[in-house]
Amino acid sequence: MQAIDRPNFRQKAERFLGQWGVFFRGFVEHPRMVGSVIPSSRFTIDKMLAPVDWANCKLFVEYGPGVGTFCQPVLDRLPRDGALIVIDTNPLYIDYLKKHYRDSRFHAVLGSAADVEEIVRAHGHDHADFVLSGLPFSTLPEGVGPEIAAATYRVIRPGGAFLVYQFSAKARSYMARHFERIDNGFEALNIPPCQLFWGWKEPAA
Repeated sequence: MQAIDRPNFRQKAERFLGQWGVFFRGFVEHPRMVGSVIPSSRFTIDKMLAPVDWANCKLFVEYGPGVGTFCQPVLDRLPRDGALIVIDTNPLYIDYLKKHYRDSRFHAVLGSAADVEEIVRAHGHDHADFVLSGLPFSTLPEGVGPEIAAATYRVIRPGGAFLVYQFSAKARSYMARHFERIDNGFEALNIPPCQLFWGWKEPAA
């Protein structure tokens, strides 16, 4: 008699928890690449996206989207002719996002944020207007954080910004090497509370 394939505890938890289950599994499997075991709060989302000039945003890029906590809020604000590219190194998250977001403006890419310039060009764009990151810069492999910050600065158009939410200030030190102006914020209504940074690429004089 053929043995019955019974779901293990992790599979049962994923089915029960849905999106949260997928997010938790990604954290367990790759804890150094996921900033938190709990997705960002709506307060963090609203505050992080508030400075974006949506009327002039044709391409929005996100690093480390996880299960899409920011994706729908970005799509809700993005112009109809705009595009959202999300980049993640975890195939679990990319597969989940491709199944759950059918918006023609949405593109999920399995890859590294350090390759953002190539990814943006591959999708037919010369630059990004705004880039969002929740990557845990303090736990990324040596040299990856500075490489991502430099590539992000190059890909963002003048007048655009690099939006970062973190639980430490490590990312800010990388951003400060490139971005002319960095605005700081803080959101207490998040688990855990997080620091917010907006690095602006000033227009040429």
